[in-house]
Amino acid sequence: MSDTALRVACVGAGYFSQFHYGAWARLPEVTCVGSADRQIAAAQATGVPAFDDLHQMLAATRPDILDIILPPVAHRDAVLLALDAGVKTIICQKPFCQDLQEATSLTVLAEHSGARLIIHENFRFMPWYRAIKSEISSGRIGTPLQASFRLRPGDGQGPDAYLDRQPYFQQMPKFLIHETGAHWIDTFRFLFGNPGAVYADLRQINPDIQGEDAGFVLFDHPNGVRALFDGNRHCDHLADNQRRTMGEALFEGTEGVLTLLGDGSVTLRPHGSMESEMVLPPDTWEGFGGDCVYHLQNHVVQGVLGRGAFENEARDYLEVIRIKDAIYQSAETGQKIELW
Repeated sequence: MSDTALRVACVGAGYFSQFHYGAWARLPEVTCVGSADRQIAAAQATGVPAFDDLHQMLAATRPDILDIILPPVAHRDAVLLALDAGVKTIICQKPFCQDLQEATSLTVLAEHSGARLIIHENFRFMPWYRAIKSEISSGRIGTPLQASFRLRPGDGQGPDAYLDRQPYFQQMPKFLIHETGAHWIDTFRFLFGNPGAVYADLRQINPDIQGEDAGFVLFDHPNGVRALFDGNRHCDHLADNQRRTMGEALFEGTEGVLTLLGDGSVTLRPHGSMESEMVLPPDTWEGFGGDCVYHLQNHVVQGVLGRGAFENEARDYLEVIRIKDAIYQSAETGQKIELW
């Protein structure tokens, strides 16, 4: 271990944590010094020093960065313990906390403690969305008019839905938007800015889960841009890996259309043309989402080292929660909800 390496500790060793630990292991500027989980065997399986108590791990390892890889119900206690231990950079999984009040309270506490609290919202770090952002910003599609994403992971059918990966999905009273659609709330705002209004029509198809698993959400973004999130976890899309992009998308403007396919490729078709050019070739990463976990964690490391500004800080991410709450309000009332 380098004497100058950033010390990273992680809490949580469930299904998705494999992508976190794998990414940390590939970052040369860091050393993973601890894994904490109530199931000590799970922590031991990560291959780094294992603990079954977060407080003990923080005292023993004194990390520069704590990566919280836990569900929302556990976020508050983990963040408070980290702040009490003097950790100055905390990464917390999404959905962040159980509600806006709890998330706001933790954000204020972190700010008062002089700590960076960053939300692990990794979809904006997928290479296709970075490429799409670059193409839109450079004017390749002219004036952006609208966007649509069709969520089609095909994993939501029957009584065994989600049990092989994240069984707690079945028990979430708010599911499609709170857990999954939040990714595109953030992605659309990354591309087009915060929406001024939302309208939603949500429904539950699978009777074996508690929350909604299909629906439409319309976002009114600045400059007249409209975005549509069309989510259905029962249906699939054309892809060898349904979890790579989790669906397909169009980004349309006055001068052209960007298309995202399930293989992670992005093409640009100029307005009026029959031909498309390849903007980003198909993805070859065998892990999750174009290695977006690595890209997010590297982004945080570079920020800690003073090599760039931070995205996804908790204060900014509170907007995602406000928008999410407005989506549920719209679905309950059948009305478009103005946000500002």
